[in-house]
Amino acid sequence: MTNIKLIKDDPYLEEFSEKILNRINSANKKELEICKGKNLVDFANAHLFYGLHKTQNGWQYRDWLPNAYTVYLIGNFSDWKIYEKYKLNKDELGNFSINISTKTLQHGDLYKLMVIWKNGSAERLPAYSHRVIQDDDTKIFSAQVWDPKQKYIFKNRSPLKPKFAMVYEAHVGMASEEGKVASFQEFRKTVLPHIAKLGYNVLQLMAVQEHPYYGSFGYHVSSFYAVSSRFGTPEDLKQLVDEAHGLGLMVIMDIVHSHAVRNEAEGISKYDGSEYQFFHEGEKGLHPAWDSRCFDYGKNEVIHFLLSNCKFWIETYNFDGFRFDGVTSMLYKNHGLETDFTAYEQYFNENQDEDAITYLMLANKLIHKLKINSLTIAEEMSGMPGIASSQDTGGYGFDYRLAMGVPDFWIKLIKELKDEHWHVGNIFYQLTNKRKDEKVISYAESHDQALVGDQTIIMRLAKEHIYKFMSIDNLNIQVERALALHKIIRLLTISTAGNGYLNFMGNEFAHPEWIDFPRVGNNWSYHYARRQWNLLNNKMLAYHYLGKFDMDMIEVIKKHEILNQHIPFAIVQHTADQVLIFKRADLIFVFSLNTSKSFEDYGFEIDKGEYEIILNSDSGKYMGHNRIEEKMIYKTQEFDNKNVLNLYIPHRVGFVLKKLK
Repeated sequence: MTNIKLIKDDPYLEEFSEKILNRINSANKKELEICKGKNLVDFANAHLFYGLHKTQNGWQYRDWLPNAYTVYLIGNFSDWKIYEKYKLNKDELGNFSINISTKTLQHGDLYKLMVIWKNGSAERLPAYSHRVIQDDDTKIFSAQVWDPKQKYIFKNRSPLKPKFAMVYEAHVGMASEEGKVASFQEFRKTVLPHIAKLGYNVLQLMAVQEHPYYGSFGYHVSSFYAVSSRFGTPEDLKQLVDEAHGLGLMVIMDIVHSHAVRNEAEGISKYDGSEYQFFHEGEKGLHPAWDSRCFDYGKNEVIHFLLSNCKFWIETYNFDGFRFDGVTSMLYKNHGLETDFTAYEQYFNENQDEDAITYLMLANKLIHKLKINSLTIAEEMSGMPGIASSQDTGGYGFDYRLAMGVPDFWIKLIKELKDEHWHVGNIFYQLTNKRKDEKVISYAESHDQALVGDQTIIMRLAKEHIYKFMSIDNLNIQVERALALHKIIRLLTISTAGNGYLNFMGNEFAHPEWIDFPRVGNNWSYHYARRQWNLLNNKMLAYHYLGKFDMDMIEVIKKHEILNQHIPFAIVQHTADQVLIFKRADLIFVFSLNTSKSFEDYGFEIDKGEYEIILNSDSGKYMGHNRIEEKMIYKTQEFDNKNVLNLYIPHRVGFVLKKLK
C-alpha cells in the first residue's frame, strides 16, 4: 500500500498508484527543470521581461517570436507605417527587443507589431499588452500605452480565506439595468454593496481578460494580460477589487487557460506566423466544440506564459485567486466530450493530457505560494480523483471543484418528471454524492442555464405565467408552485452543499429573462444583456420576496457554519410521503415535496430537547402561506424509549429547526 493519503483514503485508487505517483513526480521534475535552482514565484516573471516597460531612459519592448524573421513596432507615433528605426533586434532565442524614448511613445498612444516571417507577414497585438482598446468606427483592436500620472494605490487588505466559500458570480457588463455595457465604476457603486448586503463572501468576476466578441461571456480570450477595456480602465478594476476587499469580499476572476480565441489579428493564434508557438499543430490544436486554439502544455515557454499570467493578475490587481475555466477540457485529450465518466479507469488511461495536469499542479502551487489566503476553483465535471485535494495528499491542489452535476440534475428533474414523482431519496443522494477528500461548490443553476437556448429554474417552473402573474395581488397556481419550488430547490442545494455554494447574478431573486448578448440575430440589441434590479426592489412583485428568502437563507447557513461540517445525516427519506429530513451541524432541515398532502404530527427520532424554527420557506415574508406556527417551541416526546419530534409539515415546504440549549 502506498503512503499517498489520496490513495489511503480511497483504496480503489491503489490500482492506479503508479499513475498517480508519476503525475506527482512529473510536476516536481518540471518545476526543477523550469526553475533552474530558483522557485516558481521567481520563475513566473515573463510579464516583467516581455512586453512594454518603462525604464530610466525611456521604454523597452521585448517579445518572443521564434518563427519571425523581422519585427517592427508601429503605431500612431509612426503613422502606422514601417520605419527602420523601429525595427526590433533579434537574439538567438527568438527574443526581439527595442528601446524607444518617452517622447516617441507616451501614455494613451496606440501601437502594434508588424511581424514578418517566411512567406508571410501580419500585424499583431502584443501578447503581453496590459491594455487593448477597440476603435469605435473601424472595430480594430490596438494595444495602448498605459502610464497614467495618477496610479491607483490599494487601501484595503484582502480578507482572510473564509471557512466555506459563498460565491456570487457576476458579469460586470450586463450588471446595469440599462441596455448597454456597464462599467467597473457602475458595478462598484451599485452592485457591490448589494452583494455584500446579501451575505456572500466571495465575488467571482467573469470576462475580465480581453476578448474580441462580447457575447462569448469572456471565454474566448485574445489578450491574456489585458483588462477588457469595454468595462473601463485598469485603475477602475483596481478600485473595484479594493473596495470589495473593504466590504469583506474576497475577489476571484475567471481565468481562461483552457484555450484561446482563434482570431489572429486580435489574439495569439499564429502569433509569429507558426501554428505551434503556443498551441498544438493541426487538428490537435483546434478545439472541436469551442472553435478555439488548444495550448501545448508540454512547452516550457507556454508554461512560462500561463504561470506568469496567474502571477500578473494577483500582483497587479490584488485578485485573491481564480476560477479556472474548462478544466475538464484540459485534462483529457478528447476534452471530455461525449464521455460518461463511470469508472476509475477513465481517469487513468491514455486519454489524459499529462502535460496539462502538470501545468495545473504547478499553477495551484504558484498561486498558493503567492498568496497564502488565495482561492482556486476548478470548473471540472468528470470527477477526476484528486482535483480538489491538496498536493500534500497527492491531489492537484484546487481548493474546490464546481459540482457541475447539481444544476444539470435539477434541470433534468424539472424537465422529465412531474412533481409527484420526485424521489426524495434520489434527490438527497445526487446532492450529497461527492468524494470525501475534496471540497465542492454546489449551485442550483448556472449562467449557462440563463442563456438563450436554455432556461433558468424559474422559467422552467412558471413558464409564460411569469410575465403576468408575479404581482403579489395576482398570483396564479402555476406561479405559486414555481415560487415554492424555487425556494425549496435553493435551500436543498445549499444545505447539502459540499463546503461551498455559488449563485449567478440575478438568480437569487429569480431573474425572469434570459441572457442574449448583442448579435446579428437580435439586431445588436442590449435588451437582454442586463439585469432588472427594479424587480428585486419592487415590493409589489414576488421577486422581492424570493430575494429576501435568499438573503436570510445565506445568513442562516453562515451563522451556523453548516458548510464547514461533513455531509448531512439523513433522518427521514420517505418516498411515498415525499418527505426528506436531515441533520447538519446543529440544525434540522425538513422538506416536503408533496404536491398536495400535508402531514399533522409527523414524527421522527431526534436528539431529546426543544427546537425552534429559524427559517421557513412558507413564511408570509417570503410569499408563503403562513401554514406553520413559527413562534412555537417544539419539544421531543418519549415513545418506545425513543425521543420523537412531531411536526406539522405542509406540502411544498422547506424549513429549518435549531435545538435550544
